[in-house]
Amino acid sequence: MAAELVEAKNMVMSFRVSDLQMLLGFVGRSKSGLKHELVTRALQLVQFDCSPELFKKIKELYETRYAKKSSEPVPQPHRPLDPLTMHSTYERASSVPRTPLTGPNIDYPVLYGKYLNGLGRLPAKTLKPEVRLVKLPFFNMLDELLKPTELVPQNNEKLQESPCIFALTPRQVELIRNSRELQPGVKAVQVVLRICYSDTSSPQEDQYPPNIAVKVNHSYCSVPGYYPSNKPGVEPKRPCRPINLTHLMYLSSATNRITVTWGNYGKSYSVALYLVRQLTSSELLQRLKTIGVKHPELCKALVKEKLRLDPDSEIATTGVRVSLICPLVKMRLSVPCRAETCAHLQCFDAVFYLQMNEKKPTWMCPVCDKPAPYDQLIIDGLLSKILSECEDADEIEYLVDGSWCPIRAEKERSCSPQCPILVLGTSDANGLLSTPSVNGGGGSMLGGAGSGGGPVGSVENGKPGADVVDLTLDSSSSSEEEEEEEEDEEDEDEEGPRPKRRCPFQKGLVSAC
Repeated sequence: MAAELVEAKNMVMSFRVSDLQMLLGFVGRSKSGLKHELVTRALQLVQFDCSPELFKKIKELYETRYAKKSSEPVPQPHRPLDPLTMHSTYERASSVPRTPLTGPNIDYPVLYGKYLNGLGRLPAKTLKPEVRLVKLPFFNMLDELLKPTELVPQNNEKLQESPCIFALTPRQVELIRNSRELQPGVKAVQVVLRICYSDTSSPQEDQYPPNIAVKVNHSYCSVPGYYPSNKPGVEPKRPCRPINLTHLMYLSSATNRITVTWGNYGKSYSVALYLVRQLTSSELLQRLKTIGVKHPELCKALVKEKLRLDPDSEIATTGVRVSLICPLVKMRLSVPCRAETCAHLQCFDAVFYLQMNEKKPTWMCPVCDKPAPYDQLIIDGLLSKILSECEDADEIEYLVDGSWCPIRAEKERSCSPQCPILVLGTSDANGLLSTPSVNGGGGSMLGGAGSGGGPVGSVENGKPGADVVDLTLDSSSSSEEEEEEEEDEEDEDEEGPRPKRRCPFQKGLVSAC
């Protein structure tokens, strides 16, 4: 059976476009596309669906092609060719002499899960640069189940489907089953699908095509939806993340079928399948504490460099202030960190920064709003030491020599005069003042020097006089006089005219100021 499989592949590789289209039409597959796409589609048929009828059709097309060339001897189709022969480029005519290539140089889809329907690999000599996806801090890649492979439209319809068939190895199944659960039903080891633009110039971030839907075996997988936008005129954004397929897959030797439905609107996308281990923010924090701490002396040297006098500058910098409060949560820093690419000394808290990016990955510095990816984060050893030594200040200042000093907020001093409040009440025979009571009695209060002067708090017309006067206030204030006049007018209206208000500085009283 293996010999027949190799023989069928050799025949398919020598077919013209018309032969490939006849073969694909025979089994009901799409006949559109470039020649290398047709070859890949035919090789997938040979690999996965090589029935006796298909093998007979391949031999028939092969013999028909060489029977038309009377000037060339007809090759024996039943004898496998040692050096595999194919055109040096798929787009050249058949008159171009063929270049022999050895078997290992051709990248056949010999295993499940290698390529999507409608796309394959060209020979190694004509391969284009491969699409690369950016590394995600929260996912450790264990195996590559499907390399980034372009989604190829099969027809002119706007909605396309691209299937992929693969099976997990026993080792991969064991890794998934034995992994811990991050939350109920979500394993730490996962099979994830990633989609990005087919751009080979740089590593690509995850990007979904329009109208995306992912079907695993017989069930559709949930795909992250759009974030609503509160700003007018701004389109909602969609968080493009790896799609976890593990809960819908057969964790056995059975093959799994994944179908990606996508909108064909001119842009080219590639998909990839990976076996990954998902990490948590606490695990990333522990790793950062292990390998990402910058020694205090190195941080001190950085401070000196920042404050070093620039010969071309006319202003000498004597120090720089650094807050001990995290700009993310407005709380005191616990694990101060920043990116090595940041130009500032201000830090943010690594704990909250990792938790924030675990929920919504942006990896932007909250201080300077520039990229601060995980692999560029460092823990400031000098500021960590300062936090343990300076617990009663929320801000420090770095000096030119690399030393530091705390900046404590000064308490506001009261601007009011320190004068006691004198209480004026009815006077007794000895010149002592007493506070008026509800029952008409009073206790002794501050005494005054001298005698003379009538009782200040005497009862006139059935109304008690003023009880308490604050001598620290300006009695000549126009606003107070207006208020007193208004009160007097109201009293006159209700109970008749009142006697004129006497000056609070009565004879026998001394100002406390």
